[in-house]
Amino acid sequence: MENIQIKPTIFFENDAIGWEKIDDFIDRQIVGFDDSVMMVNVRFKKGGIGYLHYHVHIQVTHIAEGKFEVSIGNDKKILKKGDSFFVPSNVEHGVVCLEDGLLIDVFSPMREDFIK
Repeated sequence: MENIQIKPTIFFENDAIGWEKIDDFIDRQIVGFDDSVMMVNVRFKKGGIGYLHYHVHIQVTHIAEGKFEVSIGNDKKILKKGDSFFVPSNVEHGVVCLEDGLLIDVFSPMREDFIK
């Protein structure tokens, strides 16, 4: 019996990937994943809220555009384009968009709940 290997997608061209509308202020675009890691672009309009929540996944986020008020546990800070933040597993966190922006989220392991 022949061992068949499925080649994962390794290139993700922005123009070829759709955006999922989360609400009137937030859109999400999944740009790469396997079982161990996932990268997601999250586009915010000013006033958008990533409500406080937590998950088992470790999260690292880079602010590619805009300005956000970021809450992680008991800490709160205003971060802008070029800044990043780290969220340990099961720590409550959220953001408020102060200027239109784009977050690049990386999760480990991948967010199965984002794949429908």
